Amino acid sequence: MAVKIRLTRLGSKRNPFYRIVVADARSPRDGRIIEQIGTYNPAAVNAPEVKIDA
Repeated sequence: MAVKIRLTRLGSKRNPFYRIVVADARSPRDGRIIEQIGTYNPAAVNAPEVKIDA
């Protein structure tokens, strides 16, 4: 099974928020995930915000 690190989209229209996940390469963008490893908020006030779970 080939896996990829991807962004799954959350949030409302024109206000995106993403989860950083590990998913099978053949699954759809917002489909089945293996593990969530962080978040990405491109609409943060000063700069895009990336949080990785340690």
